[in-house]
Amino acid sequence: VWIFGYGSLVWRPGFEFTSRKVGFIRGYSRRFWQGDTFHRGSERMVRAVGGAVGAAVGRGACTWGVAYEVRGEQIAASLQYLNMREAVLGGYDTKLVKFHPQEKDAEEPILALVYIATPQNPSYLGPASEEDIAAQIIVSSGCAGHNIEYLLRLADFMRYFCPQAEDKHLFSIEEALISILPCLYYTEESLEET
Repeated sequence: VWIFGYGSLVWRPGFEFTSRKVGFIRGYSRRFWQGDTFHRGSERMVRAVGGAVGAAVGRGACTWGVAYEVRGEQIAASLQYLNMREAVLGGYDTKLVKFHPQEKDAEEPILALVYIATPQNPSYLGPASEEDIAAQIIVSSGCAGHNIEYLLRLADFMRYFCPQAEDKHLFSIEEALISILPCLYYTEESLEET
């Protein structure tokens, strides 16, 4: 079984796997339109943006991430863990999608399970400006950590593992966040100068 992740699963799957591949799925775009009162938010911060959301969109859309291959005993354990993490606590639906590996010699697309947020789930927040989303991210944290970490790790993943891919939504939110909190990006040289 292959499981595709496009949010925190790209750096912290939380389950055992046999192999992993970087690649993309078509027909969905990553959007920060999902609320979270557990992983990256709290009951007091219901309006907190919890992370990436695969929103069905028109032609040409694709979402980059990582597909994990699970085998044998890994299958039941990983699905039980992910159903709690993504479906019960996150409000995501499961879908089977075609995953396209990044590798140049990749064969046919691989059928993979993905957790997708839809407008029908109770934590769905809907569209907002990148500035508003960045402002929500700054004040949101939960049991999995601060939402700033989520955004920056995801942007780093895209930058280093998928440099050919465009994710204007993600990078616009990162830019808005940096403009609000410029101190996040001090270099060693700038720290030495101060």
